[in-house]
Amino acid sequence: MSGSERRAVFPAQKIIHIDMDAFFASVEQRDRPELRGKPVAVGHEGSRGVVATASYEARKYGVHSAMSSLKARELCPHLIFLPPDFERYRAVSRQVFALFHDYTDLVEALSIDEAFLDVTCDKQGIGDPVEIARRIRRRIREELRLTASAGVAQNLFLAKVASEQRKPDGLFVVRPEEQQLFIDLLPIESFWGVGKVTARRMHQMGIHAGWHLRQYSLQSLRAEFGKTGQLFYEFARGIDRRRVEPVADRKSVGCERTFEADRSTRAQLIIELYHVALELLQRLETSGFRGNTLTLKIKYADFSQHTRSITPPLPAFYRKEDLLPLAKRLLQEGWEAGRPVRLLGLAVSNPAAEG
Repeated sequence: MSGSERRAVFPAQKIIHIDMDAFFASVEQRDRPELRGKPVAVGHEGSRGVVATASYEARKYGVHSAMSSLKARELCPHLIFLPPDFERYRAVSRQVFALFHDYTDLVEALSIDEAFLDVTCDKQGIGDPVEIARRIRRRIREELRLTASAGVAQNLFLAKVASEQRKPDGLFVVRPEEQQLFIDLLPIESFWGVGKVTARRMHQMGIHAGWHLRQYSLQSLRAEFGKTGQLFYEFARGIDRRRVEPVADRKSVGCERTFEADRSTRAQLIIELYHVALELLQRLETSGFRGNTLTLKIKYADFSQHTRSITPPLPAFYRKEDLLPLAKRLLQEGWEAGRPVRLLGLAVSNPAAEG
């Protein structure tokens, strides 16, 4: 296939999603040869510890990120726990992103180890997004001695899903003429916005794959899922209106957790809030972000949503001892007691430099 023919295959946007494989654990294994081939978890061990990243050797035992350390140890008794070294991970991340910018300035960081690249007009005039993805992955392997998985497609939704198809160290392409079949066969759990609770709800509706989702009208999906129903309707048809948006200055850092079963007691919500807070602290440490406002997001069982924020006189969101009391206060003030909750989220915003 000639270069001109390859360029014609992607007539619209040319999007690449790059996801570093088990990033924290892979950096540790790269720098410490004695860890290679062994099950490694980066995180804090102990009764309240949480796994940040697990190597693929550990994932074979069912260990994964956000899992409690006790559960991880139960699944893999010989698991090697390592405390995180965020400064080192950030340094490697900067190398990865500098490499991305050799090909395009349209780079949107999703996290320290994941990004969308719009290579519709790439700097080097390569034209073929698949070849660009190959070159990026090759350079990551040769220059940084790490691996990355990539997805190539016409939009963000499809590129993100594509990158999950051949992990780790894989490349998957969804070409325009193949995308509807790809979506039709895609398990509903692979769609953005479909967590375990939503998946069960869809299964009850007879929706198990993209093809089933495509049989529902826009009106019926919006009636069932609210505004998210519009996204489901469009994703089922390969439509994603978002664009890669490079952000020079991060405006917020947050995370959220969707529960397998709704939580309706304060004790249950406090436990879940604790885990969300730990993840937020990790993300703040990883990103180096500093903000003045803490926001709690509550999504109820009926998909209605409520947020509550606080901007204390002396913001302190970077230690568990400081963050948790503020988060609990927001929960006390924002939650309608006894009302079932399906999701909790926390975010820090209002950057210190702007405050």
